[in-house]
Amino acid sequence: MNTIRLTMAQALVKYLAAQRIECEGREVALFEGVFGIFGHGNVAGLGEALYHAREELPTYRAHNEQTMAHAAIAFAKANGRRRMMAATSSIGPGATNMVTAAALAHANRLPILLLPGDTFASRDPDPVLQQVEHFGDPTITVNDCFRPVSRYFDRITRPEQLLTSLPQAIATLLDPEHCGPATLALPQDVQTFAYDYPESFFAPRVHRIRRPQPDPRELEAAIVALARSERPLIIAGGGVHYAGACERLSEFARTHGVPVAETQAGKGALPDTHPCAVGAIGVTGSEAANHLAREADLILAVGTRLQDFTTGSRALFERDDLTLVALNVGRFDSQKHHALPLTGDAFDGLEALDIGLADWRLSAAWQERADNLKREWAEVVARVTADEGAELPTDAQVIGAVNRQAGEDGTVVCAAGGLPGELHKLWRCAGPGSYHVEYGYSCMGYEIAGGLGVKMARPDREVFVMVGDGSYLMHNSELATSVMLGQKLVVVVLDNRGFGCINRLQRGTGGAGFNNLLDDCLTIEGGAPKTDFAAHARALGCEAESVRGIQALEDALVRARQADTTYVIALDTDPLPSTSEGGAWWEVAVPEVSAREPVNEAYASYREAKRRQHR
Repeated sequence: MNTIRLTMAQALVKYLAAQRIECEGREVALFEGVFGIFGHGNVAGLGEALYHAREELPTYRAHNEQTMAHAAIAFAKANGRRRMMAATSSIGPGATNMVTAAALAHANRLPILLLPGDTFASRDPDPVLQQVEHFGDPTITVNDCFRPVSRYFDRITRPEQLLTSLPQAIATLLDPEHCGPATLALPQDVQTFAYDYPESFFAPRVHRIRRPQPDPRELEAAIVALARSERPLIIAGGGVHYAGACERLSEFARTHGVPVAETQAGKGALPDTHPCAVGAIGVTGSEAANHLAREADLILAVGTRLQDFTTGSRALFERDDLTLVALNVGRFDSQKHHALPLTGDAFDGLEALDIGLADWRLSAAWQERADNLKREWAEVVARVTADEGAELPTDAQVIGAVNRQAGEDGTVVCAAGGLPGELHKLWRCAGPGSYHVEYGYSCMGYEIAGGLGVKMARPDREVFVMVGDGSYLMHNSELATSVMLGQKLVVVVLDNRGFGCINRLQRGTGGAGFNNLLDDCLTIEGGAPKTDFAAHARALGCEAESVRGIQALEDALVRARQADTTYVIALDTDPLPSTSEGGAWWEVAVPEVSAREPVNEAYASYREAKRRQHR
């Protein structure tokens, strides 16, 4: 057997560079590269190995470990989980900074390979700088924090362990059901240890995503249930995108006349103009989709985990005789809500259903009902997103302006707060790739870094990042990275002087305004200072301007499109209104006892709403 002597870090890098994947009929590198911030835990081992491989496996420097991992995750999401990146950090705060990103990837079932440095396996210099000592268990390090938020975890304490662990990590990253973060903790001394690795270990390998087929008996039961239904509704989730099944869904819906609603992760599976598209569903859904959900006698949930925002905390689906069919690649998800499970790939599952249903098609009455509701909702969207000339526009009006300027080649990126809900309701998608909102973990600070990852994945698209002042102030450093890498973003900062979304929720549950809007917080005399976001962005190397009102925003967006580098536009917005039309109940626990009467009233409404939940 021919061998090659390499350090553990060199072997890891060489193996990653050799991985390929079949993507849209061609072979491409599985790993775009590595995001890294070096420290003493990885600079001499993994860092030195990456230096020598920088042509075949580029290393990108970022400014924060959490946000660089967010960028890597967004890159994978924008690539439909078919291409990905790794992220490396030192032991200590660099590693724990990435734990939040790992949780985000885990919640959203998105692949990222995390390579945090670790303390010395030999323990010779213990306690090493940044080491957190556990007096009763010296095997524990801060990297054990990754265990509950990783789909695969290993600590490489001997260089030959890579031979078994690396292939398992890659298999997890590419598994359609168990996809999520894989973490290999790398002790800083072991990174530098050498071993005689088999040359065959580094042979290029082409991966292909598995497509698990539905069980014939589950398929037959689903076909029978669909054929008997008179008012079915399809709910499209993120799994439709990841299975490459958007066109397949479009054909299925059109052939059988079934209306299609979309979750946050599923939005954009169909263009807004598709005759069967009825918009967003659930807590942040359209009136069209939610009315149909309440009236449906069957729901075909495709590639969705049916979380609380989708189901209105289990109160949206009102009919007692409702049949729920869950087509999902994951057994865990296809069994939720006592569904009729159809465990398998979304593309092949829809194709099998289509064949089994033959020429079955819905009655004209149900299709007409969906068409009328969709037309009424389109009028609502046009009205609430129109420019009314307000000095402090609403989030909806800002969304309308960005949507109009985004065009066919635009992708909107957002994450936490009130904006994702308004976007889910109001953004008119041009089709797959036009909508990228992280709402599985609803993580503030994802927006700008996520935009960077999307742009790296889709350089042909104009990426529009919509971010509130709260999220911007949490994580903005990757603006500088986008300028450094020449990855242009258009960033719209909506400054409502605080955490407006949670302020509305606080008031909606009977609470007083407290600690959310800056006016309701402890501040120095005279109040909190007004942040000049444009000046700040310019200091990071961006082009930037502040504007007032929607028309000025639209004019600025035209200039931003013409710019060659990241362009930031800041404007003040009204923190109080949100779109009242559409939506559904969301369970937020309210105090059972309070000295405030508004809280007591909210609790009474809460108890009444819980009676509608289907257990």
